[in-house]
Amino acid sequence: QVQLVESGGGLVQAGGSLRLSCAASRTIFSFTTLGWFRQTPGKQRELVATISNDGSTNYADSVKGRFNISRDNAKNTVYLQMNSLKPEDTAVYYCHGVKYGFAPYWGQGTQVTVSS
Repeated sequence: QVQLVESGGGLVQAGGSLRLSCAASRTIFSFTTLGWFRQTPGKQRELVATISNDGSTNYADSVKGRFNISRDNAKNTVYLQMNSLKPEDTAVYYCHGVKYGFAPYWGQGTQVTVSS
């Protein structure tokens, strides 16, 4: 069973930056897609960004140009660099992984709070 563990959340002022990390307990080569979702109270979890094994990326329109997803296969880690943060980016951010033939993997979440 692979575990995904997020870190890097915290409190930041609007306009600031944070980098989230998602460390996998095993190699991330087996994941076809890794990504980040976020959720605020009373709302559905929404896609933020994904990165595939071939390096292709996908972003929510609300974060394009501000967030960057990357992966370090040697460290079994996926990152989300968040710049120009806005109060509306405040949410719990979850790491997500998809392996062919398995149910999706989720991390426990990390809180990001952006103050105005």
